[in-house]
Amino acid sequence: PLATRPPLNASSSRDADPTNLSGLRARVTHLLAPGAFGGLESVVASLAPAQVAAGHDVQVVGIFPEAPDGHPFWDSLRSSGVATRALVVPGRGYRAERRGVVEALAAHGSEILHTHGYRPDVVDASAARARGVATVSTVHGFTGGGWRNRLYEWMQRRAFRRFDAVVAVSERLRGELAASGVPLERLHTVRNAWQPVDPPLPRDRARAAMGLPASGPVVGWVGRLTGEKAPDIMLSALAHLPDGARLAFVGDGPMRRELEAAAAAAGWTDRVSWVGAVPGAGRLLRAFDAVAISSWTEGTPMVLLEAMAAGVPLVSTAVGGIPDVVSDAEAVLVPAGRPEALAEGLGRMLAGGSAVEQRVGAARSRLEREFALGPWVERYRVIYEGCLRP
Repeated sequence: PLATRPPLNASSSRDADPTNLSGLRARVTHLLAPGAFGGLESVVASLAPAQVAAGHDVQVVGIFPEAPDGHPFWDSLRSSGVATRALVVPGRGYRAERRGVVEALAAHGSEILHTHGYRPDVVDASAARARGVATVSTVHGFTGGGWRNRLYEWMQRRAFRRFDAVVAVSERLRGELAASGVPLERLHTVRNAWQPVDPPLPRDRARAAMGLPASGPVVGWVGRLTGEKAPDIMLSALAHLPDGARLAFVGDGPMRRELEAAAAAAGWTDRVSWVGAVPGAGRLLRAFDAVAISSWTEGTPMVLLEAMAAGVPLVSTAVGGIPDVVSDAEAVLVPAGRPEALAEGLGRMLAGGSAVEQRVGAARSRLEREFALGPWVERYRVIYEGCLRP
């Protein structure tokens, strides 16, 4: 087996461990092909440092088409103190990629390869398994889309059948994976956790940072400008909001140009702001009077947890794992694909009042009660232990 060192044991420093874990300490490699920002990247950026603090020996291996100099996610992760290794794989160099992954596992003495995203799931996990390394994948959700992406996701679902453990970030996603043939005994549900990193900026500074007016109601939308996130539905909802309300899109993606054209055609140039991709966008959420999620499909979106932490009213489509995180007691949930319903919910939140304040307080309480970092790390430890048990 490639992993020749024995598992790390709990040491005498256990009592000082803030997560109060017991049992196995594992040598873990997280593997992903990261974008600049995103929910998957946010999960790895929170999980890896927390596992190091809990006593695991962790490295993160990133697959890049070119040297990741100035890459926002990678620079942030490296500054957190987690061991990192960048694999530069131009084009379709999958054989070189697999060799690089195996070398990284050997150099680290990894016992667990923890993958995130369809590329490492499909291309690299089997190479680790063939060398005696246990494989775990966290499934952050499926986006559908064009035939090429659907093909990748079909291959990914089939690959999951051979993993030692497959983690879904919501119960609904777990059901989808079971229906696609992943053995039930290898399936786990672990909802994403929230980790406070930097405190949110106050409203005036957050608005100034995004070039928004100092006064007046603003609805914030944060994410990739892609079909599954339905930014077009969000834009259509603007027609049903009060005349003085503005909409700010924080993020970038292939739909931006057509969305800008649609906003201009509707005469909304002065009502829509295109902020673009922003590192640490969660710090800016207090700029908004409400945060909207218009997606057709989701796992457990990190912006949902960030808005709960920032104390910003939430209106979201009731899709994927979102109803596992918030109910009508903490947010306004609406059907997907209904701009009028989205606008009606946002109008209620923009109106303010005691009902809005109660939802915001309930959301913050639920976040602190159910999505703490320690139990999240412990859940993964138990999953690792099950993979390594003889």
